[in-house]
Amino acid sequence: MVQAVLFDLDGTLADTAADLGGALNRMLLEEGLPPQPYSAIRPLASHGARGLIGLGYGITPDDAAFALLRERFLDHYESHLCDETRLFDGIAPLIEALAQRGLPWGIVTNKPMRFTDPLILRLDWPSAPGVVVSGDTVGVAKPDPRPMRFAAEALGVAPERCWYVGDAERDIAAGRSVGMKTALAHWGYIAHTDLPHAWGADVGIEHPLDLLRHLPR
Repeated sequence: MVQAVLFDLDGTLADTAADLGGALNRMLLEEGLPPQPYSAIRPLASHGARGLIGLGYGITPDDAAFALLRERFLDHYESHLCDETRLFDGIAPLIEALAQRGLPWGIVTNKPMRFTDPLILRLDWPSAPGVVVSGDTVGVAKPDPRPMRFAAEALGVAPERCWYVGDAERDIAAGRSVGMKTALAHWGYIAHTDLPHAWGADVGIEHPLDLLRHLPR
């Protein structure tokens, strides 16, 4: 019997791509470089600073310039954290339906607390999450299983009685590693080069409310 539902944040609950891309493009404009189009930014938004700096500057975290660029990127993002970010269509009614069915919900994200906590306060949730686990809450991030176990324990539910909904391979891997049922959010930030059918999710869902078919009434 399912007793709780956990979600990824970026690309699953909240559409953060425009604000993340805005941080990158402000950096590029400062240096007289051309901004990146939204069509290139969106598929990489779940990869955060690593993916977007790679897009804008063509470097990896191993590059000597990466650390400084990352700090600039994060400062820009923090200053415009929720200019355009909104809940995806269907998320609010899904959370309302979970409440009606007596199912607690929570968030497990790789986003650092520095950004997760203020962003969650600014989004229009029908009800507050029962637990929020950020990328630095337990000292490791997904796909490590520890954030998943921490979230389930905080809700008082065994991991195998939880669903985890996410839009990235690491989300599915993290959920599967602790025995959670996993749902792949096809509305999220999935690149055309990704192979989501190979990630091993229990189900794929095209719209948030599709999840309800797999939950107890």
